Amino acid sequence: MENEKSIANQATPLTSASAIVALAALAQESRLAVFRLLVQAGPEGMAATKIAEALAIAPSSLSFHLKELAHANLVTANKAGRSIIYAANYAGMNGLLAFLTENCCAGAPCCVSEPNVKDITP
Repeated sequence: MENEKSIANQATPLTSASAIVALAALAQESRLAVFRLLVQAGPEGMAATKIAEALAIAPSSLSFHLKELAHANLVTANKAGRSIIYAANYAGMNGLLAFLTENCCAGAPCCVSEPNVKDITP
């Protein structure tokens, strides 16, 4: 079981189609909030009930959003007793980031730095 989980979380190069699915999943306010919460929670993840409480999302809506994020390979779900624990799929996230930055700076070493908050504040 642990080996299967490791295989499922390994990053594989994304195609344009799978990148579009992932970006579309994140292009919705509730799903983006869920994903960011799970990234913050770390690899141990969170039970669906805790996610719903933290974000004030109805359980039926949350279920739909989690299914979309899982389909996009951005979250994983593991049964723990009577609960399902959802966690960010860091390999999927990193695969998307790698796809988006694959041709950054025309292949030269990238010198992009963290944005300065005062530079992006209106």
